[in-house]
Amino acid sequence: MRWQSKDELTDLLCSLVQYQSITGSEAEIALAEHLHSLLAQKSYFKSNPGHLKLYPLEDGRRLVAALVKSGEDIKETVILLSHFDVVGVDDYGSFKNLAFQPKELTEEIVNSKSKMPESVQHDLENGDWIFGRGTMDMKAGLTVQLSMMEKAMDGKFKGNVLLLSVPDEEVNSQGMLEALSALEEIKKEENLVFKACLNSEPSFSKYPGDSNYYVYTGSAGKVLPGFYCYGKESHVGEPFSGINPNLMVSFLSQEIELNDSFIEKAGDEVSPPPLSLMQRDLKEEYSVQTPQSAVAMYNVLYLKRTFNELNDKLLQCAEEAAKKVDDYIQEKAAGFQKLVSDFSIPVSNVKVMMYEDLYAEAVKQYGEEEIIRRQNLLLSQRDKGDRDFSTLLVQDLASLCKDMAPMIILFYSPPFYPAVSSYHDPYIRNIIGDIQQYAKTRYDITFTEAAFFTGLSDLSFIGTPSSENKLEKLTNNLPLQNNGFVFPKDVMEKLTMPVLNIGPLGKDPHQWTERLEITHSFEYLPGILTETIHRLLNYRNT
Repeated sequence: MRWQSKDELTDLLCSLVQYQSITGSEAEIALAEHLHSLLAQKSYFKSNPGHLKLYPLEDGRRLVAALVKSGEDIKETVILLSHFDVVGVDDYGSFKNLAFQPKELTEEIVNSKSKMPESVQHDLENGDWIFGRGTMDMKAGLTVQLSMMEKAMDGKFKGNVLLLSVPDEEVNSQGMLEALSALEEIKKEENLVFKACLNSEPSFSKYPGDSNYYVYTGSAGKVLPGFYCYGKESHVGEPFSGINPNLMVSFLSQEIELNDSFIEKAGDEVSPPPLSLMQRDLKEEYSVQTPQSAVAMYNVLYLKRTFNELNDKLLQCAEEAAKKVDDYIQEKAAGFQKLVSDFSIPVSNVKVMMYEDLYAEAVKQYGEEEIIRRQNLLLSQRDKGDRDFSTLLVQDLASLCKDMAPMIILFYSPPFYPAVSSYHDPYIRNIIGDIQQYAKTRYDITFTEAAFFTGLSDLSFIGTPSSENKLEKLTNNLPLQNNGFVFPKDVMEKLTMPVLNIGPLGKDPHQWTERLEITHSFEYLPGILTETIHRLLNYRNT
């Protein structure tokens, strides 16, 4: 076996990191092919080539699935889940050319230690760290999973192990969404029973200085609401003859940004409040006419709320923002009237509605055949990403219903991550206790259990929902639904299984100081994951 010692795993990690697999890049495709090639060299897959496959995504990218069976009649299977894409490296500055060369980058950082952030200096003095894009998130987890596959091929597990490594986790999770059908196919062809899905996303610190080691029994949910604000344009010399959508967006941000009513607490887990991810008007050229429309999108994380509850809260925020816009305009117009005696205070009434309401109104006015034709035309000419194209679909409908302006339209864009949790699953509860005891006894590591991995993960599409999972409000208000994107709710329900996340130790994901502690990750974690797989397969290694 070639991927078992600390040095071997470090070399394997560096070889994977050298593939600059930024989401959407050619290297993302190349790394899938490289993983397939690495595994294809193993004698097990030479004898069982049908157990190793590259599955194409609709856009041409690929995912890797590798099944090691411990016997023809054995059905019990554990899925090892990982992703091999990474975020970009523009934040690396002068170190950018070394971002995918971990050993060389680490040497440069050590040589520049005195110029490094204080937390980095501290770690360089207290641990064995390696730096580079993807070292922590999440090629180290993939590296250790490949080590587990070697053990499976060597007959170490009484049960089957299925490696699933996907692209596009960092943007839309399209890799995992399309992997669901591949898993369903493998399950039927090989007559498997999926016992659990074990992910190896890294342990995330919850606050600066957090020294806990975490094991996760679920993954937080995320929704990306968009608010399309359609105002009424005016000349800047006549500001009260219209309503500026930028004003509408500003009041929306005051209602939603950092709104603590969205915060949830589940056990020791606390979800962060919403943050704006995009806010802009849609005017393409400069002129002294105010913009006609603007859009804002927000990152909203959740733990146990239902989608309908989230939707209601977002609508309430929009309605409160609309009321404040109306009040603000009336207040400012009253002040202007004091200076201009013959000025009449305008009537403002900002309407709030869902995308499905806007769609219904457009159909009412123009007929469904015409609306479908317009959307198909836009789809055939599409040159925008999911967020911008979602906005364009809303914008086109709003332009048809401009008599309803001013208005705020709530809609949703990908990605959507359901919140999932196996915290109360008796099977997982027993295993967590065993693993905590094993880690403490064998390595003197104290694992802290966390009910939700708040960094977001692909477990969201395969785990047990943490709350009632009625998603009609999502799909009915997702402009991309049936316009180039389909949320695979039916397949997800078929493949629901217990989930667990135990991964390497690192810091600063998505930052230029991203780093991995390799003693924990490549000396202790392999033993912990080996024991975890044994327990998940109901087999104790004695």
